[in-house]
Amino acid sequence: MRVGVIGGGTMGVGIAHRFAANGAQVVIVDIDLDMARSAVQRVADTLDRAVERGKLNPDDLDRILANVDAAGSIEELDEGLDLIIETVVEDVGLKRTILSAAEKRDSKVLASNTSSISIDELAEPLERPERFAGMHFFNPVWAMHLVEVIKGTATSRGTLDAIASMVEFLTMDQALINDSPGFATSRLGVLVGIEAVRMVEEGVADPQDIDRAMRLGYRHPMGPLMLGDLVGLDVRLKIASHLATVYGERFEPPELLRTMVAEGRLGKKSGVGFYDWTSGSPLPVEEA
Repeated sequence: MRVGVIGGGTMGVGIAHRFAANGAQVVIVDIDLDMARSAVQRVADTLDRAVERGKLNPDDLDRILANVDAAGSIEELDEGLDLIIETVVEDVGLKRTILSAAEKRDSKVLASNTSSISIDELAEPLERPERFAGMHFFNPVWAMHLVEVIKGTATSRGTLDAIASMVEFLTMDQALINDSPGFATSRLGVLVGIEAVRMVEEGVADPQDIDRAMRLGYRHPMGPLMLGDLVGLDVRLKIASHLATVYGERFEPPELLRTMVAEGRLGKKSGVGFYDWTSGSPLPVEEA
């Protein structure tokens, strides 16, 4: 299997890692070759940590890395790849531009990792929308089991069958969702997440107790506020704001979330959000 991954951020690196670990030949594309090579290095860093923890055989590290290459432009991708998937930020114009360029490489399947934008909206400039669908992965991709597959109005049965085979190749499961902004996971996840922020804003409980309630009461693997910190509060704000334009005030971001993002308190990537991450592990902000 041959795959092109456009975007060398967290999700692009994770998707490339997962495909390469399962034997696919992967090329990561970014805005220039140095950025793409940096993304490949982040795959290597993740593998190194897995070896250190005893989760990966050192021989497998070399095998996986041999499957990952870098490119500085979409035009450098081979024609006829099994899949090209874009993983850039949630910006309709940017994604459309990238997808239009990627379509010219004539891959069997063209996909977006968008977590919130309508697949039909992204497909508007495409000449062959029947080959296009959403493939929404979750972070960390190497550890997760789900791909949310989004069927656009024009998405063909053949495209969906090809994606189902890819998901099986990745030893993952899929949830097939008809196109609507936010799909299933973001509509549910963002709604819970922003309500948790609103509860902090209203003084209902502190972040740790809200998260504890969801972990122990509903058996969620982590609470919505810690998850927001891991995803990035700026990302959560952007998705909620987009969904609010579609579905109305129930998705309207709380003022606390806007304030935290404006102040640079974005979660793990900035060092502090609802938790303090500066020690490497999440601590209550007042205890850090």
